[in-house]
Amino acid sequence: MRQLNRLNQYQRLWSVSRGEIQYTSVTEMASRCFCSERHMRTLLGQWQHQGWLSWQAQSGRGRRGELCFLKTPDLIRRELLQRQLSLGQPHQLLELINLEPDQLNHLLKPFMGGQWQDDRPTLRIPYYRPLDPLHLPDVPGRAEQHLARQIYAGLTRFVKDKVVPDMAHHWQCSGDGLSWFFFLRPQLYWHNGERVDSLQLLHRLQQICHSQTGKKLLAAVKSLTLPQALCLRIDLHVPDNWLPWRLATVPCLLAHPDEERLGTGPWRIAAWSRELIRIENHERYHDFHPLMQAVEYWITPPLFDQALGNSCRHPVQIAIGQPDELAQLRPVSRRLSLGFCYMAIRQNASLTTSQRHKLMRLIQTPGMIDSLPLQEGLIAPSHEILPGWQVPDYRSDDTVALPTILHLHYHLPVELHAMAEKLREVLAEEGCELRLHFYPAKNWQACDALEKADLIMGDRLIGEAPGFTLETWLRLDRLWPAILGEAAFVALRSELEALQSCPSESDRERALQQVFHELMSQAVIRPLFNYRYQISAPPGVEGIALNARGWFDFSRAWIPPPVTIA
Repeated sequence: MRQLNRLNQYQRLWSVSRGEIQYTSVTEMASRCFCSERHMRTLLGQWQHQGWLSWQAQSGRGRRGELCFLKTPDLIRRELLQRQLSLGQPHQLLELINLEPDQLNHLLKPFMGGQWQDDRPTLRIPYYRPLDPLHLPDVPGRAEQHLARQIYAGLTRFVKDKVVPDMAHHWQCSGDGLSWFFFLRPQLYWHNGERVDSLQLLHRLQQICHSQTGKKLLAAVKSLTLPQALCLRIDLHVPDNWLPWRLATVPCLLAHPDEERLGTGPWRIAAWSRELIRIENHERYHDFHPLMQAVEYWITPPLFDQALGNSCRHPVQIAIGQPDELAQLRPVSRRLSLGFCYMAIRQNASLTTSQRHKLMRLIQTPGMIDSLPLQEGLIAPSHEILPGWQVPDYRSDDTVALPTILHLHYHLPVELHAMAEKLREVLAEEGCELRLHFYPAKNWQACDALEKADLIMGDRLIGEAPGFTLETWLRLDRLWPAILGEAAFVALRSELEALQSCPSESDRERALQQVFHELMSQAVIRPLFNYRYQISAPPGVEGIALNARGWFDFSRAWIPPPVTIA
């Protein structure tokens, strides 16, 4: 804070003449800097020593001397910024950049992307919004979920669409499918250097099982025990062949039972604030070690619509470097997201089967989604809920009249706002008034108004193992009891329980595909559009490939050293 005060005092002096030579006295300068004359002389001596200005005093009290500025306040800020970055202490420079967003973006531009600082490769990513704290097991945001996977590990993890060992190096299941044994790695360390005790993992898993999310996700778990020091036993009420998949999800990532910021993943939290997040590699990680020293998120928010919340922009195009120069950066990875935005129709709403089918058919009108006022290339209309899981062709009588009023509830992202406005226009032509209700969150978990909705629109993130992800969606999201009704939802849960007992993964996914085919055929739900993910980076950043969540594995990214290789 002392540096910030000194810089602010210097700025006051400089702003009088905008950096031109001033003929002034110590008394006048002290009044501008709100300090004593004695302290002003001390400041002038320090600033001359640092090369900020030149001061030539005249003998005699009150005589005017010559004040010559050698550096602008912006240049000094950049130098201080560079110094703290070189020391690997970016959190200490935040007090130096108390600026408006546009000024902050301009100041940070030269330091974004991949750089070597004091022989430490560091990747800096400008990000458009503050990230929410990682409170496991509930982490709703896409960026937060990706970061959680970098910081924490689980008993198992996903590699592409497969589940593989992580903190456990192997697992076995009893013949009746009711007892699972996870054999733990002997060398596991928390981010603070403390060795992992198996009892800590047992206690953390018990905490997860008793959480609201855990009660649904791990509903089959009967008990957790440690028959041996490095063996965790999980006994079930009923067989659940999805159990290794469930233990690889974000809600089942294992934080220290007493200190949530500590994990065992490849990256540890070094600094976390609304302006800056810095993670550094974990030197005692049990698997592939990161190729960089640190990754930093610099929060440089643009101006946005406060009515839609501070998460209203969907960051499907990540620029590792300067965001306003995206066209000059090198697109290194693109893919169409498996995740989608959807529309659902509440089944006990006052809508007939014909009316529900007509609403779904209106969504299918050619060009409707393409005409949304969104950035070109941002979205693509959905024709299947997953590859090969086709959306039915809804047919209805055009003479079927819709109700005079319908209520649509929707949440983030902002693209759903454009979709809601478009649907309101389309239904108005059908003589139906669509009343919009925006819920400023990323999911429905804390919303108590869904039972009042006729139509619902939301966003469904699909990460690894897409079939299993949809099963988890049916199990966890409070959308489903709201739109199906209690009796139908209980029947759905029974169907999921029968499905999870099937030993074959391919058979489970075929059965799950049939579940969603029935839901779409009954006009309960249909996908609207997918996103086009893209990452762009300057030539000096290597090893970047998009994952299923639209991010990239920080541990595989690397920066060539600043040397010329003959």
